[in-house]
Amino acid sequence: MNNKIKLSNEKRNEMIKSIKNYFETEREEDLGDLACNLILNFFIEELAPEFYNQGVFDSYKYMGDKIEDLLGIQK
Repeated sequence: MNNKIKLSNEKRNEMIKSIKNYFETEREEDLGDLACNLILNFFIEELAPEFYNQGVFDSYKYMGDKIEDLLGIQK
């Protein structure tokens, strides 16, 4: 099973633009497309799975709580 997060070209370009903007405004550094691509790839490969897994866990907990609520209406 392939667990790699896939982005559309449009979304990837938006994220690269956001990375460039961050470095320009917050760090006064001008990064090129290659550097921004490498940073984005790092986030996708190393950090994004943790956020994804937390989202799955939060959804699981939320749904579990709702199922408990549903059982509470039994007569």
